[in-house]
Amino acid sequence: MPLFRPALRRLVLVASLALLVSPASAQDAGDVRFPEQVQQGSLVIGKVPAGSRVQYRDRALRVSGYGTVALGVARDETGPVQLDITRADGSRQSASIAITPRDWPVERVNGVPPATVNPPPAIAERIRREQAQVTEARVRDDDRVDFGNGFIRPVEGRISGRFGRARSYNGQPGAPHSGMDIAAPTGTPVKAPAAGIVTFAGPDLYLTGGTLLLDHGYGISSNFLHLSRIDAKVGDRVEQGQVIGAVGATGRATGPHLHWGMNWFDVRIDPQLVLERP
Repeated sequence: MPLFRPALRRLVLVASLALLVSPASAQDAGDVRFPEQVQQGSLVIGKVPAGSRVQYRDRALRVSGYGTVALGVARDETGPVQLDITRADGSRQSASIAITPRDWPVERVNGVPPATVNPPPAIAERIRREQAQVTEARVRDDDRVDFGNGFIRPVEGRISGRFGRARSYNGQPGAPHSGMDIAAPTGTPVKAPAAGIVTFAGPDLYLTGGTLLLDHGYGISSNFLHLSRIDAKVGDRVEQGQVIGAVGATGRATGPHLHWGMNWFDVRIDPQLVLERP
C-alpha cells in the first residue's frame, strides 16, 4: 500500500484544484473556467487547457501541468479583469471577470508610539530598507501549488482588524489595513495556514516587529506580523498546521494580536475571502 500513496496524494490534489472554481459561479467555455465575478481583494483560481499561455496585463501567469492559474485582485481594482488565453494549438480565447466593489469604513487606531506614525529621518530610512527586503521576498514565483489544498486560520481569536479598511493612527490618516488582525494572548502558537517555504524571517522590524513570510507558490504568500517568537528560518518548508511562531505585540501594535496578511506578488489580498472559498 505505501507504494501507492504518492500517486494517491497527487490524485487528491488534482481533484482539490478542480473544485476550486465553483460551477455555480463560474464561466465555462470548453476547458477555460474562471469565476464570473469576484470581490475586491480576492484570490482568483481558474482552469485553462494544459499547455496554454495566460496573459494578465503585462504579466504572463504561471500555468500548472493540469491547467491551474492563480491571480490576485487588488483592494481598489474596478475591473473587469481581462485574461488572454493562448492554447497549445495556437487558438486564442479571452475571459472577463467582473469586480464587485466593497465598502471600506475607517478604523481609528489610537495609542501607538508617535515615532511609528511620524518617524524621524533615520528611522524612516530603516523602515524603507526593511520594507524593501520584504518586497523582494514577494517576487518569488515557485512552481508549487501549496495554495491548492485550501487555508486554515493560523490562530483562533476575535477579529480585531479587517482587510482593506482605511486607517488613522493617533488621528492621522494612514495606509489601508493590509491584512486581518486576530486578537490572542502573547505566546499563542501561530500555525501555517497552508504549506509553503519560509522566504523571510526577521525578529525586530521597526513597524511590524517579529515578521515571517511564507510562500505558497505561484506568487501567493502569507505574512505574519508582531510575532513574539519565530520558530522557522528562511528556506524551511513547513506543512499546514505546523507551528511557525507565537503571537506578540512587537513593532507598531497597541496590544497582542496576529496580523495575517496575504499577497499575490505585490497585490494585497484579503485572508478572510481566501478562508471563505469553497
